[in-house]
Amino acid sequence: MNKTDQTKWDRIYTDSPGKSAEPCEVLAAHSHLLPAGGDALDLACGRGGNALYLASRGYATWAWDVSAVAIRALSEQAGRKDLRLNAVQRDVTADPPAQQSFDIIVVSRFLDRALAPAICAALRRGGLLFYQTFIREKVGDTGPNNPAYRLEANELLRLFQSLHLIYYHEEGTTGDTRRGFRNEAMLVAQKR
Repeated sequence: MNKTDQTKWDRIYTDSPGKSAEPCEVLAAHSHLLPAGGDALDLACGRGGNALYLASRGYATWAWDVSAVAIRALSEQAGRKDLRLNAVQRDVTADPPAQQSFDIIVVSRFLDRALAPAICAALRRGGLLFYQTFIREKVGDTGPNNPAYRLEANELLRLFQSLHLIYYHEEGTTGDTRRGFRNEAMLVAQKR
């Protein structure tokens, strides 16, 4: 486990304990695409909003994150809501998901390009990937300052080109930048 990353994220979650855990926009807006059942993973889950959402809908759900603080808080929240959720402290970059192990994978506001092949391989046939993260062409200060953790234009399309594209959205700085979906890209894709 990368102790530097764990320490950094433990501190972030300790310093802001009251923030709510909500599903990311790409999952909430496209939940009608979810299968009737199956195994779901919220990869690099942070506060676990995606995991809580999926577990509340009856999916067998796993949530993985490097932060012990985030995983502990998520486990407690799932317990209070009486949800079956497997929250595990796990360095997903060092220990990615096994091949063909999930029907749904959600990744939000996390980027490790080297994981893209493992994420594709972890989906079962017919499995769905919901991915949303920051882009370099931004209009605000949200997200990481390091451009290595921001996507180039249309990069998600290239990273997951082996999957069948269902939905993609990225607005960048086009048009009225005070409106719309800015600073991030979102993708829904399926393994066929």
